[in-house]
Formats: sequence, structure tokens, C-alpha cells
Amino acid sequence: MGRKTSPRILHLSWGHMKIEGGGSFKDAKLYPGGARVWNWNETGTEHSPGIQPADVQELLDHGARVVVLTKGISEQLQVKSETLQMLEDRGVEYHHLQTEKAVRLYNEMRDRQAVGGLFHSTC
Repeated sequence: MGRKTSPRILHLSWGHMKIEGGGSFKDAKLYPGGARVWNWNETGTEHSPGIQPADVQELLDHGARVVVLTKGISEQLQVKSETLQMLEDRGVEYHHLQTEKAVRLYNEMRDRQAVGGLFHSTC
């Protein structure tokens, strides 16, 4: 059995992402083999201090070896230093980019690497 591929992001606009396979999200967690809504309330994520280690852990649990983290369209979403430290400690390659740039990179990488991502489609 081959490696699971992460779903392609087909469309991004303010407040909306369309994912291969029919999913539509405002904020999404994408990982090898699937996607789901990224509900910030599950981990207490806010724009500041930003993305929590628990947000990223789910991606790793699904087999992601590279992680794409978004800053939002207007780059308002931060990442907690503990989150980056966790990724560094585990030797996981990560990218923290403005959302449109993150979508392009993620879509380029998904066919050749086990990539996961946290995508915020507003601010």
C-alpha cells in the first residue's frame, strides 16, 4: 500500500477554502489521507499567541513529515514558540507563510512529501 496523499486545495478566497474531495472550510487541518475543520476552540487557539502544539500534533499523528502553518490572509495569525520548538525537537520541517503563499507551497509539496497544514482563510 502506498503513501497517503494530502488533499489538494482547489480554491481559496476570504473566509472559504474548497478541498479536493468536496470539503469546504473557513479554517482547515489538512494531512496525509484527509482533512477536517480546524476548530480553534478545541485547543484555545487565538491570533495571539497563535497556533498551539496540540493543533500541530494531530497533523503529525496522521503522518505529516512536513508542516505548513499559515499566518492568515493579512498575516495576523501567530505561532506559539512552544509549537515551533516541538517541531524543531522532532526534526519536522515547517514553513510559516501568508495563506496564499502557504497554499501554493502545500499544493506543490503534496504529491512528493507527507505534508500537513493548518490553513486560516481570513485575517
